[in-house]
Amino acid sequence: MTEDANLFAQQESNRRRSVWLIIGFILFFAWVGFGGDLAFGLLTADTPPGGYRHVIPAIGIVTTIVAAGICWFSWRHGPERVLWATGAWEIVEPATPEQKQLVNVVEEMAIASGLPKPRVWIVPDADPNAFATGRDPASASIAVTDGLLQALSRDELQGVVAHEMAHVRNLDVRLMTLLAGIVGAIALMSDGMGRMVRGGVRVGGSGGRRSGGGKGGGNPLGLIVLALWLLTLIVAPVISRLLAVSVSRKREFLADATGAQFTRNPLALASALEKLAAARTPTRTITRGAAHLCIVDPDPGLLSARQGFLADVLASHPPIAQRIIRLRGMGYQQAKRQTPAAATG
Repeated sequence: MTEDANLFAQQESNRRRSVWLIIGFILFFAWVGFGGDLAFGLLTADTPPGGYRHVIPAIGIVTTIVAAGICWFSWRHGPERVLWATGAWEIVEPATPEQKQLVNVVEEMAIASGLPKPRVWIVPDADPNAFATGRDPASASIAVTDGLLQALSRDELQGVVAHEMAHVRNLDVRLMTLLAGIVGAIALMSDGMGRMVRGGVRVGGSGGRRSGGGKGGGNPLGLIVLALWLLTLIVAPVISRLLAVSVSRKREFLADATGAQFTRNPLALASALEKLAAARTPTRTITRGAAHLCIVDPDPGLLSARQGFLADVLASHPPIAQRIIRLRGMGYQQAKRQTPAAATG
């Protein structure tokens, strides 16, 4: 497969994933809403006259509308919200040599990738890190931390920016920005519903009891549906985060390789990743919900350097050591191709 064909296949894959992500998110919220309506409806079906009966599926209607609104908001304003959450500020007119160098490097990588120049942002954080966000190349932004500007050489900075431009070109930014908004929304929804349940929501006319025929207890089917509904609220944040990290891990290797093609210097990105791995403090301005956007995990844990099934499932990024090995392999192959050419010249 040619490079262009691979690019178009990757872009089409990300478009499909974005659509299915939105559909799945709306369906999930619909289940949360209508599942709750069903459970409360079954539990209040035999409430005596004068007691509350849950008939109108108000929860389902509201949650479905809210889910559609969240998807629209994440699509239209997700990139701005991500940047706002990190406290990033845009470079309009470079004021320092480091800022001028960053803008120059972004312009170079935009030309190398054949994309419009993205907006450039600085995140006020001493830990070296970077991320890209946006709906498409025309609306893309690249943000780097203060620490990254201080830690990297020009070639290393070029490698990091090229990596982020690869995410922009592959439309990874669209999918991963949508994920950031959706992960945050699900966490808020789960927390809110959990507080409501812990607050003692009552169904029926006597604290959740049925009094039809003088018998206590609830509708068994209603209790089962309610249990499944509560289980959904508990596991939803975990599943959404696992989805986000799995999407991120698969795209980091491709962005490394594509970025190295832009710079034709894979060893520079390998060197940058080594410096980022050596930084031990977390990137405090970037929340866990947006961790999958970054070039390296902003808060690396025990699994970040490990390989295997558990790390593949739980870590937001592949091991940096493995990424460095692949980049050095690319550098070795590049040197082998150049050596015969130099000898014959």
